[in-house]
Amino acid sequence: MAEPRIVVAVPTFRRPKALDSLLMALRDQTPAQTARVLVIDNDPAGSAAEVCERHSVDYVCEPSAGLAAVRNRALDESRNDDALVFIDDDELPGEDWLPTLVERWMSSRASAVSGRVESRFPEGFSDPWIRAGGFFSRVAFADGATQPFAPTNNLLLDLSFTRSKGLRFDPAFGMSGGEDILFTTQIVAAGGTIVSCPAALVYDDVATDRLNRSWVLRRAYRVGISTVRADLVDRRGLARRARWIARGAARLAAGSGRWLWGSLSRSVKHEARGARAAARGAGMVMAGFGADYAEYAHRR
Repeated sequence: MAEPRIVVAVPTFRRPKALDSLLMALRDQTPAQTARVLVIDNDPAGSAAEVCERHSVDYVCEPSAGLAAVRNRALDESRNDDALVFIDDDELPGEDWLPTLVERWMSSRASAVSGRVESRFPEGFSDPWIRAGGFFSRVAFADGATQPFAPTNNLLLDLSFTRSKGLRFDPAFGMSGGEDILFTTQIVAAGGTIVSCPAALVYDDVATDRLNRSWVLRRAYRVGISTVRADLVDRRGLARRARWIARGAARLAAGSGRWLWGSLSRSVKHEARGARAAARGAGMVMAGFGADYAEYAHRR
C-alpha cells in the first residue's frame, strides 16, 4: 500500500515569532517523502511569507478574513492529499505527535482523529483565580473513544470522507469561532467517526494578554454563543431557541449563585467557576435571542 499523503496545515495571523518556533519543531515530524507543511496566512499583507520561505514550507495567503475562510482554503489546497492535519500557530507538537496521529488514523480508519491539547502558562504566572476557574481546561476523552465533536487545533481529517460528504467550514462562524465544532459535529451527523488519541499531544503556550479575567470571561461568553448558534444551524425553530434560552438562564442563575457563594466564603474555586458558568450561560441566552459575538473581528 502506498504511503498516504499528509498535509499539516497551519493557519496563522500576525504571529511570526510563534510561527517560526512551530515550523522549527515540525521539521523532524514531517519528512518530505510522506508529509508537507502548508501555512495559510490570513494577513492580506503576507506577514508570514518571510518565515515560511526561510523554513522552505508551502505558503498561501488567504485574504478573506476569518477562521472559516482559512480552514476552507486548507481544504482547497489539499486536493491531492489523503489526510489534512490542523495545528495552530501558537502551539508546539509533543514528541512523535504527527506519527501518532497518522498511525491511529490508519489503524482505525476513522473520519477524523483528535489529539490532546495541554495549556502551559508562562513562568511566574500565579493568578489562582484563573487557574481555579479551569478556563483553559478542555474536555478529555479516553484513548480510542469516539467523540461527538472536536476542536481543530489538533485534528486529523480523512479527506476522502470530507470530500465525499461535501463538508465545508461555515463562513457565518468565521469571526465568532465555533466553526470547528460545527464542522466536526457535521462529520458525525454524516455518519463519520471521530476517534480520540490523547497520546498525540500538542502544547498551547498561553499568551500573557489572555491571562486576565476580562479575556477569559469574554471567551466563556463567546463559547456559550457559538455552542447555541452551531446547534441552531440545522435545528431552527422557536421551540429550540426557547429551550436554549431556558438552559442558558438556568446556567446563568446557578453560576451567579456559585460566584456569590464563593465571594462570601472566600472560595477562589467557587467564585471563579461560578463566574465562568454565568458568562457561558449569558452567552447561551443571548444566542437564543439571535445574538453573535465577533471575537476575531480584528482579522480585517
